[in-house]
Amino acid sequence: MSLFDRLGRVIKGNLNDLISKAEDPEKILEQAVLEMQDNAVKMRQALATAIATQKKTEQQFKKNQQQVDTWQQRAQLAISKGDENLAREALIRKKSFSEACKVLETQLQQQNEVVSNLKRDARTLEGKIIEAKSKKDMLKARANAAKAQKESRDIISGIDSSSSISAFERMEDKVMQLEAESQVAGQLEEGVSVDEQFRQLEAGQDIEDELAMMKAQLPGAAPSQPSLPAEESQNNNLRDPAIDAELEKLRSELKDN
Repeated sequence: MSLFDRLGRVIKGNLNDLISKAEDPEKILEQAVLEMQDNAVKMRQALATAIATQKKTEQQFKKNQQQVDTWQQRAQLAISKGDENLAREALIRKKSFSEACKVLETQLQQQNEVVSNLKRDARTLEGKIIEAKSKKDMLKARANAAKAQKESRDIISGIDSSSSISAFERMEDKVMQLEAESQVAGQLEEGVSVDEQFRQLEAGQDIEDELAMMKAQLPGAAPSQPSLPAEESQNNNLRDPAIDAELEKLRSELKDN
């Protein structure tokens, strides 16, 4: 096979493929039904013409048959009157009409067959049209369903699933990061709170230690020991009013500050 032959086959195959893809099943089926209906109309017209011709032939046959009968009666009348020449002439006319009847009878038989065939074909075509319409509706429904399915698959295939999955993965990582940051922030807040509590405790202990040291430096102060309630009452009786006034003044200044 030459290069041009192969090229021609490829081009022809591509053209046929394009034509096949361009065909709309719904339009093709609709056109097929219309063509069948047009053929049915033509067939009914042909049937009507054949029936009309058949009727005309029947009428001609009946007229010629009547003439045959008429000239037969005239020939018999002429013979009964003894006129052989007239009887012979009547028989000649009878023969002419009789031959015409034979021709018309043959035509009538052919026309009867044509009419019978046309009627049969018309009924067959009508049945095929009914069947074609039913199939057309069914195939149209199937074609529409196939189109809808193809469109849905095209939509699904047109969606970039990888990018969608990637977006979900990114959002999942983002949420996990936010959760981790939130958890760390909570831990840091808890840590600061604990440190602050210890800092306050330590600051309070420093003040207590300094206060104890100041008490120890007072004249006649004894070492600080835990005192019982009775001892505390005795200590209150031994306090110096001047020292108490100084302490009260110190408390007032601390409150004002």
